[in-house]
This record gives sequence, structure tokens and C-alpha cells, in this order.
Amino acid sequence: MKSIFDIKTEQEFLDVVLATFRYQYKNIEVYGKFVDYLNINVEEVNSLGKIPFLPIEMFKNHKILDQNISTDLYFQSSGTTQMNLSKHFIADDNLYQESIYKSFEQFIGKPEDFVFLGLLPSYLEKQNSSLIYMVDYLMKKSGKPENGYFLYNHQDLLKLLNVLKDKKVILFGVSFALLDFLDFYHSEQSEESLTARQNLIIIETGGMKGRKEEMTKDELLTILQKGFQTQKIYSEYSMTELLSQAYSLGENVYECPNWMRVLVRNVEDPFNYETAGKTGAINIIDLANIHSCSFIATQDLGKLLSENEKKFQVLGRIDHSDIRGCSLLVS
Repeated sequence: MKSIFDIKTEQEFLDVVLATFRYQYKNIEVYGKFVDYLNINVEEVNSLGKIPFLPIEMFKNHKILDQNISTDLYFQSSGTTQMNLSKHFIADDNLYQESIYKSFEQFIGKPEDFVFLGLLPSYLEKQNSSLIYMVDYLMKKSGKPENGYFLYNHQDLLKLLNVLKDKKVILFGVSFALLDFLDFYHSEQSEESLTARQNLIIIETGGMKGRKEEMTKDELLTILQKGFQTQKIYSEYSMTELLSQAYSLGENVYECPNWMRVLVRNVEDPFNYETAGKTGAINIIDLANIHSCSFIATQDLGKLLSENEKKFQVLGRIDHSDIRGCSLLVS
């Protein structure tokens, strides 16, 4: 089968998708049973719209893993200790690393060119975070001595940002932590100014988790743009159950790498798909998930901005869906 990272055309993408679907039907027990439960004739699946998408909640109660694989590595969703957390077992972390690198390079640049800082307290305080693994890997590829994480030591972060004012810096931050940092900066505790600069890129990763009053994504971006004195705030969209990332370079418009696609399903009819511009629930095709499930029905609401399923917006959560650490702000 063609390497997912060599996909260039829509036909190549479809060919790999259909091959992946048939492989996972035979080798991912939970997915195979799910397809059979829906009484779907596998031989008749010949387009993206006919593929069954596994409800993301299945990762909470089932081990979704290639029957030919044995692995102890897994990522776990964030949440309270009372919640039943999702587990995504990882058969090939090298594949995840390649996906991380190529997505970042496609949308932002080579990791080697940046200093990476992480303001991700809720994720650092949990184990088995796919987000921390991703940022760790980018820091490793960067190799810069200034790379590092910050919990709640905002003064230290502010000082370092100003020390690094002449270097290209990526600051990954969960939404509430970025807002907390700006609250600190604007308080009397801050003795330093935040230097406006062109070479600082803020990448927010979503997630208020009840830590702040809910706001729309547009409101969040406006606050962050003003606070960090930058024209654009970037965003990253992924989750525990995926091995690929979509990036927004501003305006809450995300784009998928060539091995990832988004379909927007009708909330009432999961096999009926919305056209570009109409809101529905997000389905994700992630071909890097070859050894788990590449076809995930999420509980996020969104809409396509182009018919080729590569540009989309995330608008919030479906009502009554579980609160998840990776959930984005309600819009």
C-alpha cells in the first residue's frame, strides 16, 4: 500500500482509504464488529461517504488495536479522575513522529528553526498525553537549549520570552493557560513588558475545561491577538484518538495534511453528509491510525469551507456529549 505521506492526488487518497478500510475491517476486531452491526456490505464501500465512522466514545471502553500487534504504549485523554478516559494504543510511535514532523513542516516550517515553549499545565500534570508527546518530539528535533515547559510560573515565562526576542519562538498553550498568563501580565505582579514581535508564534491547543468562562473561538483569538500583540494566533486540532494534526494559521480556519480529511455528518442522520458551509458533526479520516481506527466520528461540531474536505472550522460541541480535555470552545 502506498505510504500515506506520499499521497498527492484525491484518487490516491481514496485508494489508500479504501485499502485501509478493508484492512481494518479484517484486523481491528471492534471496528469489524461495528461494521457488521450496521449490516454494511464491505464490497459495496467505494467512496468516503459509504465508510462507517466509529463513535469516538468506543475508545473509552474497548481496546481498539490491530489483532496482529502487541504494544504497551498508549495515549490517554485528559479529564477528571471520576471520568472514564479514552485510551489509544500506539503500535508504531515512529509513524506518529513522522506525522507530527510532516504536518508541522507543511503548515509552519521546519522544527529545527524554532525554540519551543509549552504552557500546558493541565497536560503536564497528567500521564500519557499525546499532546505532550508531540511537543516533546518537536523540542527534540529543534534541539535548542532554551526549549522548555511552564506550569504556573508566568514571571519566568515572561522573562524568557523577552530574552528570546530575537529568535523564532513557538509557544504552545492550552487556552485557559494562555489567558491566565495574560491576566498575570496585566496585573501588578508583572514587572516586565511583553515585547511586541514578529517572530513569536502562539499556537493554542483548545481546552477551557471549566477553568474560564466559556467564550467563542473568535472572542478567544481576539483576546490573545491583543494580549500578545500579534496579528494572528495559530491553532492546532487533534485529540487522543488521532495521530495527525490539522493547523489553523489564523481566523479559526483549519487545514488537514494530505493523509487526513474531515467530513461533516448530519447530526440526526450519520450517513447523510453536509455540503460546505453547513454545520454538522465532524468525522475524521486519519490514515496515520492504520493500527487502530482511521475513521472516527467525533462529538465536535463544525463545517467544511471547501468541498475537498481539507479546510474546516470547529464550532463547538454537540449538546450532551462528554466533556473532553481536547474539546474546543463553544462557538
